Amino acid sequence: MTARRWTAGLLAAVTAVALVGCTSSKGQEKTCSTTSDGIIECAPDQRSAPPKLAGELLTGGTYDVSAARGQVVVVNFWGSWCAPCRAEADDLEATYQATKGSGVGFLGINVQDQRDKAKAFEEGRVTYPSLFDPSSRLALDLDIPPNTVPATVVLDREGRVAVVIRAAVKQEGLQPIVERVAAEKPAPN
Repeated sequence: MTARRWTAGLLAAVTAVALVGCTSSKGQEKTCSTTSDGIIECAPDQRSAPPKLAGELLTGGTYDVSAARGQVVVVNFWGSWCAPCRAEADDLEATYQATKGSGVGFLGINVQDQRDKAKAFEEGRVTYPSLFDPSSRLALDLDIPPNTVPATVVLDREGRVAVVIRAAVKQEGLQPIVERVAAEKPAPN
């Protein structure tokens, strides 16, 4: 009988955590605008505190996105096993090359992958760094479930989430969004 109660308690706790996770992104979707193609855009006064994104780089070393404050950072969640990720890689790199001169940085976050496969995927595709997140912890912290990869998040110059795209991107759709966020005036101190 105690094993049953313990199991029921555990199930209730897991369900509660899952519901809290689901409501946090839905809450943002309610306060921010969602376009007809599912892109969530938050006005500067609707943006929440900067997320913590730090960890081990795919190629070694560490990276903390807080060091990029003052820049717009485009964060792309990807996996070598993901066909849409392969399809969008050239568009991400082209957008990176087109916007990096205006204070824009890019960061990939590799999820649910093996390091060797991820490094082979990146080689010759992108020149910006990627964090290695095989457990998808960073993705989940940003309300990006592993089944919605690829996903792209645009952080404003203060590190806050400005845009969330839960689909593959094309340069002609992503670049204007990135340029719009980059053109925003910084908040007064």
